[in-house]
Amino acid sequence: MSETRKHHATIVLERRYDATASRVFAEFANPVVRAQWSAPAGDELVYEEAAFEVGGRDVFRCGPNGDLKFRGETTYHVIAPGNCVISSETIEQRGQHLAVSLNTLELQEAAGATNLKLTIQIVSSVGEGIIAHFESGNRSALDGLGAHLAGTA
Repeated sequence: MSETRKHHATIVLERRYDATASRVFAEFANPVVRAQWSAPAGDELVYEEAAFEVGGRDVFRCGPNGDLKFRGETTYHVIAPGNCVISSETIEQRGQHLAVSLNTLELQEAAGATNLKLTIQIVSSVGEGIIAHFESGNRSALDGLGAHLAGTA
């Protein structure tokens, strides 16, 4: 059962990658490649649908290996190649609504490297725990992207 009290948070994650903004952007644009680096260790991510375009959506399942208990939908609102992606995401578990987020991914190239800033504005229907999971999952995904770009993943 969902809580009546909603929990809100803004999460800001920043990274610097030794790659061009177009390369970093390409890693997000391709869901097959994105699935390789974005799941935390011990977890699994499977895309059932993927349409990385304005108005498009991704439908995915994720969770611990062998237990894809979470279902998510991402809708893309703004896509500026090599620069910015703005999307919204809903997460549920076995039909129970968990959270909604507005995600802003910003890329800025500087001297052959890219500064990435991910801002997640989230509201949880089930307590503060899901917010911590969003933060740790996205932190892990960005670390995975760094390892992938460096060729160490």
